Amino acid sequence: MGDPDKPRLAVALTYERPHAPRVVAKGRGELGEEIIKTARKHGIAMEQNPALAEALSHVELDEQIPKELYRAVATVLGFILRASGQVGRGSKTLPRRPATAKPPRPYIRP
Repeated sequence: MGDPDKPRLAVALTYERPHAPRVVAKGRGELGEEIIKTARKHGIAMEQNPALAEALSHVELDEQIPKELYRAVATVLGFILRASGQVGRGSKTLPRRPATAKPPRPYIRP
């Protein structure tokens, strides 16, 4: 469990193939809470992973995540997609976005 006195950290990512995921929002304390609140309001899936959030917090806004974090982020994305029913268990690929679909919007910008 996390330290209840430590300000909460939140990092939001967006992913558009064929590029790596990008950090679109990050913050601690009140800003972190606002990011979480906004994600919940919009039904965006979340995962608690303090170590990964801390590593991602060092990535500049609108920058792609570094290659060193690909595996960890892919694991979290896979978990979220399976939990939401978007990908079946044992699937090795992420679903493709239809060519006519609009790219995802950033969730919130601090």
